[in-house]
Amino acid sequence: VLNITHVAQPPLWTFVLGHAPLLRSPFFPVLFSLCVYLSFCLPFLLLDALSTRWAWVLRYKLQPQSSVSWSSVRRCLALTLYNHLVFIFPLTVLHWYLRPVHLTEEAPPLPRLLAQVLVCLLLFDFQSFAWHLLHHRVPWLYRTFHKVHHTYTSTSALTAEYSGTWETLSLGLFAAANPLLLGCHPLTELAFFVVNIWLSVEDHCGYDLPWATHRLVPLGLYGGARHHDLHHLKSKCNFAPYFTHWDRLAGTLQTPPITAGSPRLAAPL
Repeated sequence: VLNITHVAQPPLWTFVLGHAPLLRSPFFPVLFSLCVYLSFCLPFLLLDALSTRWAWVLRYKLQPQSSVSWSSVRRCLALTLYNHLVFIFPLTVLHWYLRPVHLTEEAPPLPRLLAQVLVCLLLFDFQSFAWHLLHHRVPWLYRTFHKVHHTYTSTSALTAEYSGTWETLSLGLFAAANPLLLGCHPLTELAFFVVNIWLSVEDHCGYDLPWATHRLVPLGLYGGARHHDLHHLKSKCNFAPYFTHWDRLAGTLQTPPITAGSPRLAAPL
């Protein structure tokens, strides 16, 4: 396994090192975040466009009676760009100034990379669960900060980052801090960010597709889009972003009773 690891990893890290000036730039974190996020949203936006014409796409939509309007797409994009340019970018410049990027010559072993990405996800899942539950249980926090994210009861990919400044920065802080706490290699950090952004987009995509992540993880340990869509409908269950164990322990887990392909109507809040 170690031989395979050392054969597989260096070419990727060599490619990354070849773009070292870009990685060391204060512009990289914002460009990376936006490009990865929008790239992951694009296929689901295409599905949204096709769902009004093709029945086979609509059958996988979690709320088939809803549709994504271009006005909502513009609002979501505008808020995402505003948060990134006005708040996240100045903070990344400050971080770049205080803590310059250090790129090592060697790539991490693949088992370590995968293990640390999983631990980062589990930590982020717990942090987001506690933060999310608190903002739903304290009315002032919900009204002041979290209500923006619940503007849309029907989820779509771009609603993943339709959040106020406080929510965007606090969740971003959790995501950025975990690799630092674990002392992760920069490649591991990049891998975690990519996986975390993908899972967040998939959570909000509004589709229960045959290859969805929750279908790949056994024993119902991962909730995915079906669980998070139910949270946006009812607002009183399924607070963890990804895994189901914290909601199970807190008694806030609710499993959607109907699978993809069987249309269900949206319940009013």
